[in-house]
Amino acid sequence: MTDLTLTIGDKNLSSWSLRPWILMKQIGIPFTEKNIKLDRPETRKILGEISPSGLVPFLTHTTDHGDVQVWDSLAISEYLNELFPEKQLWPADANARAHARAVCAEMHSSFGAMRTIWPMQFLREGLQHLTTSGVQRDIDRIEQIWTECRTRFGQSGNFLFGAFSIADAVYAPVVSRFITYGPLDLTADAADYLEAIRSLPAMKEWRVGAAAETAQGA
Repeated sequence: MTDLTLTIGDKNLSSWSLRPWILMKQIGIPFTEKNIKLDRPETRKILGEISPSGLVPFLTHTTDHGDVQVWDSLAISEYLNELFPEKQLWPADANARAHARAVCAEMHSSFGAMRTIWPMQFLREGLQHLTTSGVQRDIDRIEQIWTECRTRFGQSGNFLFGAFSIADAVYAPVVSRFITYGPLDLTADAADYLEAIRSLPAMKEWRVGAAAETAQGA
């Protein structure tokens, strides 16, 4: 049994949960998955008892000295980078690595209009929802980030910095939103990147899980 347990929310809804999950799956870090159903009368009580922040996701690392718990998707990613340096979860080049951390922090703290008006509905496609109230501004900035990363640092592979990294995990829920609320008129670089993330085996596995949970009334 693995000594890492990742507790997440519903796959159709929880964008924050997708980030560390797809990172661990795609990079090949074994873990046990636990799922907490969101938006239910008992959800707050359950999370209050087991989650350090009262939210998902959170990672539990069982060690000889007791359990280490890490919450917040970006903090989980940084912790995994320390546990598995051989996985190279950040770009090796210092300039690329600094840029990757900056765009991840921006994703983590910004784009409030998109988060509010375009909530994650992973299984839906082509809703063509509103791009007012700041959503278009968020789309434009994300497209700029993707294009710049691909142009400056991503020529050696299909992802933002060439090989799959924490940055791609951080932006995976945005790909889901673009698919749900598109189609969007993206630049060639941004459109190619969207397809690269959509085609990931881990992204497809998440979709299968979301469909199964939904069928069971999750």
